[in-house]
Amino acid sequence: MESGFGSDFGGGGGGKLDPGVIMEQVKVQIAVANAQELLQRMTDKCFRKCIGKPGGALDNSEQKCIAMCMDRYMDSWNTVSRAYNSRLQRERANM
Repeated sequence: MESGFGSDFGGGGGGKLDPGVIMEQVKVQIAVANAQELLQRMTDKCFRKCIGKPGGALDNSEQKCIAMCMDRYMDSWNTVSRAYNSRLQRERANM
């Protein structure tokens, strides 16, 4: 009984696992997980901030609040991400 592990992670090369392929797949999975977490946190925070009484539909002010909250959240996240990446690059250069 085959597990399918080799075909999932190694490109099916006779059961040999290609570390480069595995690393790329892991990086993609981490990026997807990070994006999902970002979206979930943003949704939770903006919902709590903007929705007073959940109902069947969002009124105009709730829609505007959600849109602005999400924009601010993404802007903040991008700013922090750029600063973090810049710092990592500087530290790697100093090694």
